[in-house]
Amino acid sequence: MDDPGDDPDGLFAAPAAPVAPGAAAPAHSRTPSAPVGGGSLAGNDHASAPLAVRMRPRRLEELVGQEQLQAPGSPLRRLVEGDQSMSLLLWGPPGTGKTTIASIVSMQTDRVFVEVSAVSAGVKEVRAAIDAARRRLVTESRETVLFVDEVHRFSKAQQDALLPGVENRWVTLVAATTENPFFSVISPLLSRSLLLRLESLTDDDVRRVLLAAVADERGLAGAVTVDEDALDHLVRLAGGDARRSLTYLEAAAGAAASQSSDVVDLATAELAVDQAAVRYDRQGDQHYDVTSAFIKSVRGSDADAALHYLARMMEAGEDPRFIARRLIILASEDIGLADPTALTTAVAAAQAVALIGMPEGRLTLAQATIALAVAPKSNAVTTAITAASADVRAGKVGPVPSHLRDAHYGGAKDLGHGKGYVYSHDAPFGVAAQQYAPDVVADATYYQPTRLGAEGPVRERWERVRRLIRGQG
Repeated sequence: MDDPGDDPDGLFAAPAAPVAPGAAAPAHSRTPSAPVGGGSLAGNDHASAPLAVRMRPRRLEELVGQEQLQAPGSPLRRLVEGDQSMSLLLWGPPGTGKTTIASIVSMQTDRVFVEVSAVSAGVKEVRAAIDAARRRLVTESRETVLFVDEVHRFSKAQQDALLPGVENRWVTLVAATTENPFFSVISPLLSRSLLLRLESLTDDDVRRVLLAAVADERGLAGAVTVDEDALDHLVRLAGGDARRSLTYLEAAAGAAASQSSDVVDLATAELAVDQAAVRYDRQGDQHYDVTSAFIKSVRGSDADAALHYLARMMEAGEDPRFIARRLIILASEDIGLADPTALTTAVAAAQAVALIGMPEGRLTLAQATIALAVAPKSNAVTTAITAASADVRAGKVGPVPSHLRDAHYGGAKDLGHGKGYVYSHDAPFGVAAQQYAPDVVADATYYQPTRLGAEGPVRERWERVRRLIRGQG
């Protein structure tokens, strides 16, 4: 990331300093004493740097939010105080301080900072950075923090290349990811690193960040004031992302200055910031979280919440076919025969989306979402097939009753196939009293309809039919 403003997790990182001997491109390194060009942390706290960069804290005590990581005796505090050496895996949304923590670890422990971007570096660059750190440790007795941003973008081979440095403590690895590391980071690296979960900042945290930036000499130095309603607007749009909040504040302050005003009011803030970027990553952990919330909201019959999560997915560019597939599954899993039209509705929505595409397809998806959310719910289909599958996996797979076996080929009847079979349409009510299931599960009652919605009448009929089939009625 050549432009520091493009670093989504670089908020609140300490300034960079001179390139250490032996560091390999494209890794960028610095010592805590002086700035140097290059890298997302290199010499970026100058007056023309983005506000989010200038306001990065330099010590752990200055970090806003993440109090659970800063407590006395916590692993992170022991690391920055020099009492413990370990590698870190930082997992959290953008703007929560992952790059900052890496920089603070480097600065407060006087380690050389070397950054490798998973976007541009390969195995060769990773090995070169680790080799340089090992030489530095031997020749200069200087330890190195190796920061890998977006480590989830590394392939397995690239992540494997990090292991020797971590195992031998040639580097203190600080790897950052916005994605669930249990999905995206190899197990050997996970087991050798301390996993720290970073949470989105609270509204109060973001407010503190904004107010500090307005007053601090490194920030706006009191050049503007921000009205309460404008501040509330910026906090709300930030969505727990401190970097985003400072980017919006800087835009709003610039808009005020262009109007020869030293006050950021609500109108100015709204003009400067048209809309918030949706906090959703369809390739990452947010994908799973928002999708899960969407499905659970439909299952829970909350059409309003379901529409909220649907809108988040669509605004973030989620594949509408993925959403449609999830609705089809839900129609059978959570509604079933309580509303037999649910599956038809979901399938029709999928077909319509494929036919008309987006953005018009959002109307179809919204209609299907509402229809499924307000429909009566039953998981009887799910529990029925789950129970049947459990019996099969348990070995309850007896032979097919002889009267049901295929009797169309020569010699089949000599084997007794089809003998005694009763054609259902010849029986009273179209239901023949005969055994269909193998002996081992002849008395199984897999399908147990609820009394909800259209499944109520189904239940009454099925209870009568089951008795007739089993000769009980």
